[in-house]
Amino acid sequence: MDLPKKVVWITGASSGIGEALAYEFNKKGAKVILSARRIEELQRVKDNCENSEEMVKIIPLDLSESESFPDKVEEAKAQFGSIDMLINNGGMSQRAFAVNSTMESIRRLMEVNFFGTVGLTKELLPTFIEQKSGHIVVISSVMGKLGTRYRSAYAAAKHALHGWFDCLRQEVYEYDIDVTLVCPGFIQTHISENALTADGSKYNKVDDAMEKGMPPKEFVRKLLPKLAKKKMEVYIGGREILAIYVRRLSLRLLNKILRRVNVT
Repeated sequence: MDLPKKVVWITGASSGIGEALAYEFNKKGAKVILSARRIEELQRVKDNCENSEEMVKIIPLDLSESESFPDKVEEAKAQFGSIDMLINNGGMSQRAFAVNSTMESIRRLMEVNFFGTVGLTKELLPTFIEQKSGHIVVISSVMGKLGTRYRSAYAAAKHALHGWFDCLRQEVYEYDIDVTLVCPGFIQTHISENALTADGSKYNKVDDAMEKGMPPKEFVRKLLPKLAKKKMEVYIGGREILAIYVRRLSLRLLNKILRRVNVT
């Protein structure tokens, strides 16, 4: 990627993976648009970037408010005149048994993680088709390839993203638009603290696995070369990534292993 000439729009850019992506793209000379709900945190990330007034723009965005997407896309396009890459990183996780989860909490999670990601992508897609270029990146999860306890709606949303974007990849090939699905393992972010419990309230705890996971900076350093190669699917993490390959060999074996693993 010729990053000094690229414009990259990152959702969920106020912390974690999104924040680390912002710093790495900025360091490599790309123009960056930062989106998330918390304006003060977006400003903090922008202030930590180099040459931020010229190279970094902020667009507040709530992925549950799809009616705002047309205006947000037009605003994003106006910042630097074009967009080359959309990184769909915004979302939330879950810590609840399926039997206890309210339908309201399930719908909220699907609205943000699936419909929000798809809706924003669809709104930007005609621009990519018209310019006959573009790179759509979706930060999915290992949960997009398998399932564990406490993650039923979260895994469902991630599985749905894989299905939708795998189909989209086939449809936009002729326009030189690339689609990359990224499956992180355990990364040191606040995603578990902000995860939804059965009644939709916040979990407010840091998982042991997350605390011991890969630092976001390391994750992003490993990710960017794979984006440059326009990989269709990327797996980055620790030993938990092996579960994807075990599933291919034996679903029975994987389920036996997962029943013994602490997933919180």
